[in-house]
Amino acid sequence: MTVGRFAPSPSGRMHLGNLFAGLMAWCSVRAAGGEMVLRMEDLDPQRTNSAFADWIRRDLERFGLDWDREVPCQSTRTAAYDAAFARLDVMGLIYPCYCSRSQVHAASAPHLGQSEFVYAGTCRNLTTGERSAQKRLPAWRLRVPDEVWEVCDGLQGRYAELLSRDCGDFVIRRADGVYAYQLAVVVDDADNGVTQVVRGRDLLASTPRQMYLFSLLRHRAPEYYHVPLLLAPDGRRLSKRDGDLDLRALLERFSPERILGTLAFSAGLLEKNEPISAAELATVFHWNKVRRDDIKLTL
Repeated sequence: MTVGRFAPSPSGRMHLGNLFAGLMAWCSVRAAGGEMVLRMEDLDPQRTNSAFADWIRRDLERFGLDWDREVPCQSTRTAAYDAAFARLDVMGLIYPCYCSRSQVHAASAPHLGQSEFVYAGTCRNLTTGERSAQKRLPAWRLRVPDEVWEVCDGLQGRYAELLSRDCGDFVIRRADGVYAYQLAVVVDDADNGVTQVVRGRDLLASTPRQMYLFSLLRHRAPEYYHVPLLLAPDGRRLSKRDGDLDLRALLERFSPERILGTLAFSAGLLEKNEPISAAELATVFHWNKVRRDDIKLTL
């Protein structure tokens, strides 16, 4: 059975880009007669809170995007992440990194076309004495092999990275003890039985390293579909921080069906821009209709 998931971060109210990714995930699961899981990704306690999570639940319900079960949020899952961290440690695959952000940037170069920096491996082979001489708490990085890992994305096609060159050893636990998204999302998807992940195209580049983690932890990776990003009319990515197309403001002007119709039409699922319910859209949904390129959206 197909098991998909909503995995929003309760760091603010959803904007239209969040809704679009959730809609595509929901339609894909419902069209397959599968199960939808809701999981709140609240790893960072300084940015998330339960009030935002309640808003997200109400927004999903307002648009008819129901779920079959809600699983424990990430802030309650530290023991599971600890266990995965310990397994990687036993394999000799993690090490402490004492570099500051500015040191990482100074010693590294950004991956082509991205703002993320590839770690230069500065702390990879420090001796015990060199580690004990450090004055700051370390983050913990996962060693990556000199291997190509690829994903055959259901929408975007083949995407591959040579991990040592394109990714580098990456952080799985921050210096403040908070687990990084890369580790948490793999552990969660495996424990939640997720077989299909639908999310924004901006996360495609993180998928090879997640597949590497799935392999190390002996879990089967899900199928991936990375949907186009919604852009503001001026070409900017929609952002919670900028308040772009906030759902509360939109719902004061348009019905949920009107908003869903515009999203479906923009994605290529409808021939005309007309109101439609989520349940109706699921009956006509197919991945071969969904466009791959980012969408400039006007309501």
